[in-house]
Amino acid sequence: MNRGERSRLVSELLAAEFPGAECELDYQTPWQLLVATVLSAQCTDSRVNQVTPELFRRWPGPSQLASAPVEEVESVIRPTGFFRNKARSLTAAAAAISEHHNGEVPKDVEALVELPGIGRKTANVVLGEAFGIPAGIAVDTHVKRVARRLGLTSADDPLKIEAELEELLPREEWVGFSMRMILHGRRVCVARKPRCPACCLEPVCRKVGV
Repeated sequence: MNRGERSRLVSELLAAEFPGAECELDYQTPWQLLVATVLSAQCTDSRVNQVTPELFRRWPGPSQLASAPVEEVESVIRPTGFFRNKARSLTAAAAAISEHHNGEVPKDVEALVELPGIGRKTANVVLGEAFGIPAGIAVDTHVKRVARRLGLTSADDPLKIEAELEELLPREEWVGFSMRMILHGRRVCVARKPRCPACCLEPVCRKVGV
């Protein structure tokens, strides 16, 4: 079985295992999803979901957050870790969206990654989840780990991994595949002790590095 065949089988098996897979961050607007995704770096979604209600209550949209004192933003998001960098990125991104995009989250990758603190992973998540646009496969630490263990890529750079996975799968599967890979990495193919006997992908997994 070549890599293309295995990737398609992986996608089918994950779809069967996680048929209702969806983003575990709580959000109501594209802006809220962008903020929550930035906060989720090196932090659990559940912790982010505990923080964002107060953040969005105090500063509902980009214009409000852009003018917020950074120290106050830091105080609210402190539980998510790296709060100083995240606060600077979010307030700067809010200002850029307010000034250059009429207060609306842009709908293309190029415009999103030009925003302060927004990388391709965040851009792909926002476009896929909030707008239904399969702009790319979101490669976070979970997707990177699972893809390498499965033998779907040997690359270490997230951009290279994204490009390789996108060559293996049709565009219409990118959004769902990203989310299922993330969930699988969180729940089954965990970093230290992967639950191989309980894994739906074990028949096709090369267990690279395991």
